[in-house]
Amino acid sequence: MQQNDNKNTMAFIAVAFVILIGYQFLVLGPQQKRAQAELQAKKAAEAQTAAKAGVTLDASGNPAPMRLSRDAAKAQSPRIAVDTPSLSGSIALKGARIDDLLLRKYAETTDKGSPPVELFRPEGAEHAWFADFGWAGANLPGLPDSRTVWTAAPGQVLRPNSPVTLTYDNGQGLVFTRVIAVDADAMFTVTDSVKNNGAAAFQLAPYASVQRQGITDKLGKTQIVHEGAIGVLGAGDKRELKLSKYGAWKKDHPLESFDSTGGWAGITDKYWLAALIPGQDQTIKAQYRVTPAPGADIYDVNFVGPTQALNPGATLTQTTRLFAGAKTVPLLRQYEYGKTTPPAIWQFWNNPKAEIPRFDDAVDWGMFRFFTRPIFNVLEIFYKLVGNFGLAIMLLTVVLKLILYPMADKSYESMAKMKKIAPEVEKLKAKHKDDPAKQQQEMMVLYQKEKINPMVGCLPIFIQIPVFYSLYKVLTVTIEMRHAPFFGWIHDLSARDPSTIFNLFGLIPWNPATAPMIGGFLDGNLHIGVWPLLYGFTMWLTQSMNPPAGDPMQQRIFQFFPIIFTFTLSQFSVGLVIYWCWSNILTIIQQYVIMRRYKVETPIDRILARLQGKTASAT
Repeated sequence: MQQNDNKNTMAFIAVAFVILIGYQFLVLGPQQKRAQAELQAKKAAEAQTAAKAGVTLDASGNPAPMRLSRDAAKAQSPRIAVDTPSLSGSIALKGARIDDLLLRKYAETTDKGSPPVELFRPEGAEHAWFADFGWAGANLPGLPDSRTVWTAAPGQVLRPNSPVTLTYDNGQGLVFTRVIAVDADAMFTVTDSVKNNGAAAFQLAPYASVQRQGITDKLGKTQIVHEGAIGVLGAGDKRELKLSKYGAWKKDHPLESFDSTGGWAGITDKYWLAALIPGQDQTIKAQYRVTPAPGADIYDVNFVGPTQALNPGATLTQTTRLFAGAKTVPLLRQYEYGKTTPPAIWQFWNNPKAEIPRFDDAVDWGMFRFFTRPIFNVLEIFYKLVGNFGLAIMLLTVVLKLILYPMADKSYESMAKMKKIAPEVEKLKAKHKDDPAKQQQEMMVLYQKEKINPMVGCLPIFIQIPVFYSLYKVLTVTIEMRHAPFFGWIHDLSARDPSTIFNLFGLIPWNPATAPMIGGFLDGNLHIGVWPLLYGFTMWLTQSMNPPAGDPMQQRIFQFFPIIFTFTLSQFSVGLVIYWCWSNILTIIQQYVIMRRYKVETPIDRILARLQGKTASAT
């Protein structure tokens, strides 16, 4: 009975895993797409009706304020250009905001001539995103705000090693100066100072804010990636990663406050981050705040420093850094550790004093952080060696196979022995078909005689599930995989295989997505590329080399697995499919060698025999 119980348990786990994934992609996925299509059609109809009436609607169908184009929004203020190897854009003199940034090293798509990724955009444009800095004071007149136009010397351009200086005199005794510097990558340093030329003393507190005015429909929708408010806040060793995903942030936590000494906080998308970094010895009160507003909710992450006295003739100074760019792990670690940055292979357990605590946690490593980070570290090392992330994934697979080799070897040896004695097992079943207890007793005697432990064959399955999930997480959340090419038609390892069986993998010049009525379905869950098909074949071959399940129903269920997983994995990133396919190939080689050692016939032997016109033999 123990053997059947074990097999039933494994069958239950496998079937449950397939059902969960299959239900997500084959049922929930189409339902969400249909609902989204219906909603978009409804919005389009409402917008058309409203347009005839001269009214603009927002995403919720309510009258929306006028939205400017990006260029028109920029034109609302005089500007200072930003020109670095990584960034282009401008700083608005109105409000002295950093509100216009493009990421030069990242394109929107893999198409030639694709525009650079946009990070910040000015207020007034749809989905505005910008950073604000300044001073707050109770009943203090003349403080600069978003309408204040600052003064700058003509001809200034913000470049690395070439900061710009902005000034504002409120005419009431306070003179404000803002010096903005930037490095060659993604870090701004904003130094604010205020001098009191009057006769009265004032109380001022520095503040900084990152604000988004409305978000796109795509943000915060996936469960595996965190998008929204993020920060590491608290005191000393008690600093914690504080997360608030867009949906929950608005619904459940529209206002959260945190007392912190140093740390950092900001707003993140899947690949991009805008984060405020105060002095690490400064006490601050940070906030994650959502404010409902006509046309677009305002998402705001800010902090306020301690109130300070500004006496006549004195000057207060506040320095805040702003990270605004792509979440590349080496760059985040460089900022985190500064000049003491250790090699990647040591960063999992070696933690020198950080200049920005846990800054690489801006990447959503997830609950298996202890596993996903080392996986990425190894991938990063291999990538530097071979220059191709696809090959790096394959090398990682080999390393994982070598680590698990002793355990896998015992497992495949056990399975080879079980397949060899499969005819004897069938005879015992036939001999004692009316006496299950006797049947199990005889089978256990047979297993003991052949030194077979059926449970050993289950271990690789349990081990590979967390490996599979962790690699999936790494490929999904790290920007290093974005637009990373492999070979041939694979230009983005983070996207699904673009080839499809419905145009014979590109041999027919036709896009199935354009087919009337069924185009969305052909390009959706029925989209199957070359790599998912290769995976399905390797899974079938692996399954054929394993001993058959004892129960006929289980055998029929397992026979469908290659087909189900082919459809399921066709929607996953192709980098993950390449890993799984290559892993299956290595498994097949290992199984084949072991089965030949025990003179067990394999499907490979039968295929080779047919090609040679011979009878298959394992000897």
